[in-house]
Amino acid sequence: MSAQKETNNYQEKQNFSADVSRLLDIVANALYTNHDVFLRELISNSADACDRLRYDAITNPDLIKDNPDFRICIYKDTTNRTLSIVDNGIGMSKEELAENLGTIAKSGTAALMEQMKNANDNDDAKLKLIGQFGVGFYASYMVSHKIQVVSKKAKSNETWLWESDGKTGFTIREPNEIEMARLDGNRGTAITLYIKDEASEFLLDHKIETTIKEYSDHIDVPIFIGAPSEVAKDKDAKAVNSASALWMRPKNEIPKEEYDNFYKHISGGFDEPLMVSHWKAEGKIEFTSLLYIPTLRPWDMFDPSRRNFVKLYVRRVFITDDLDALMYPWLRFVRGVIDSEDLPLNISRETLQYNPTIEKIKNAVARKILSDLDKLSRDDKAKFNALWGQFGPAIKEGLYDATEHRKALLKICRFYSSSSNELTSLADYVERMKENQNKIYYLSGESLENIKNSPQLEGFKAKGIEVLFFTDTIDDFWLQSVLDYQDIPFQSITKGDIDLCGFDKEESSDNDDSDDEKPEKNKENKSVAKLISKFQEILANKVHNVRISQRLIESPVCLVAPDDGVDMYMERVLRIHQKYETDNKPVLEINPNHELIKKLATNCEKGSDISDAAFLLLDQAKIIQGEPIEDPSAFTRRISNFMKDAL
Repeated sequence: MSAQKETNNYQEKQNFSADVSRLLDIVANALYTNHDVFLRELISNSADACDRLRYDAITNPDLIKDNPDFRICIYKDTTNRTLSIVDNGIGMSKEELAENLGTIAKSGTAALMEQMKNANDNDDAKLKLIGQFGVGFYASYMVSHKIQVVSKKAKSNETWLWESDGKTGFTIREPNEIEMARLDGNRGTAITLYIKDEASEFLLDHKIETTIKEYSDHIDVPIFIGAPSEVAKDKDAKAVNSASALWMRPKNEIPKEEYDNFYKHISGGFDEPLMVSHWKAEGKIEFTSLLYIPTLRPWDMFDPSRRNFVKLYVRRVFITDDLDALMYPWLRFVRGVIDSEDLPLNISRETLQYNPTIEKIKNAVARKILSDLDKLSRDDKAKFNALWGQFGPAIKEGLYDATEHRKALLKICRFYSSSSNELTSLADYVERMKENQNKIYYLSGESLENIKNSPQLEGFKAKGIEVLFFTDTIDDFWLQSVLDYQDIPFQSITKGDIDLCGFDKEESSDNDDSDDEKPEKNKENKSVAKLISKFQEILANKVHNVRISQRLIESPVCLVAPDDGVDMYMERVLRIHQKYETDNKPVLEINPNHELIKKLATNCEKGSDISDAAFLLLDQAKIIQGEPIEDPSAFTRRISNFMKDAL
């Protein structure tokens, strides 16, 4: 928003920023295939307001003394073409109206704009994006050309009205008597939509009722059709919804549609959940949980704050939705509800962070989710792989900082490998290991495509040794703590001098040479040894050492880390993210069977200058590894000279 304001005694006008204005236009027009969702969003907000006041009233009963029964009332006015949604929840102050309704997706506006643009005309994609960025209130502009929000904070003496057409900005002012009368008693919020002609169906009671039942039947606050004053007078008034906590009902009584609608209510999303975990823990601690794993990765999943979005209830009373201690950071994408029977209702939010019961709940929930994920991996491989593609990088963070769950985490971890285009588990990899293989080989990199083309992989492929591909940054960090799986150590194929001689080759080896060929082969070996010695002399300040490679089959050279060094990719990650500085130098490995190396060895025997070739091969190895070359000008000059001589 711009900082420019026009103020008088009774009202304050503020302009939307250009980004927010464009975003409002997109939101108002992107959901035209599913107008009904606006009502779900407004009811969800009203229910949250009631939940928050119910919690505050635990320590301050006077907040609800004059109006203890929470409810949501929805009514239409066909004369003025308005639809109103009224709750007697906690209400909002003037500042909260400006903050909550005057800004949109504070940290995500630009990202949402970009993704909405990429979604083009794909309505489903837009629906899901809007849910991800939490701008559901503004879906009301699909059906209305103006919105008024009258709100009074519980036990406050001030009432304020927020008003906007969703285009030019918004106004906050004091309401008149008629506008104030929209409230349900002496607190809460009344949202009035001025309905567009094309949305006239929402001025029909039948349409309102069917929409409530379809999307909001699970809401734990009774929803009535009628103005608050009418509902209060009618002793026989019946709520449209079932108004019961969904998570407390038996699983076999809840259809999929209700599970899905509750997920959309608590997540603000428009996608369907990929996995639902509904269960009750009994024993030393008792709690009920209804948790969901989304289909889509939340846009802020890798935000450094690692915020948790699971709501905590105590005996059906909402406590907080911002308790980091409730869930592990590596499960931050999980949405849902946890309802405890053991915590005291009057516990403060600050104390909760250090409550031992919360720690027990956190561990029990993690065990259950990991168990459910393991079951899903066996029962529905395709669905699990889709889930892993979205959330695998976050889940693997647990390998680094949740040692108590490491065994279960390793069980569900999946990786691509050199032997298959499908994801594989560590257990399946171990089962396929060669008879005399005593290490789990892996290769790290920024992308699957780059890894597959790594020269260090050539020897392993030729000998049929499977190599796991680690493409997530977190992989190189958890590997510093998890040194083995089932007592089989992990081994990077870009680190150390790996001996592949003990494995059968697909092609004949050097030892199969005939007696007539051995003298020639010995001569070649001596030439290569002399070349290596010369390379070490030329590149003394650039590499740790030069040696013959068992990794290479087709490429002439590659770089690897020394035995006591940091893995090549890990070192690059540390340089970028941790400003890691080291004097470690890589090892340059050469392929003695490559024609280029053979010719260079011959030239070296003749006393030719091979300095340029040595530096070119080092730069080539760096480029393949994704490393910057030290002197691009010198590299270009050497390439030009070689091309000139070749032509």
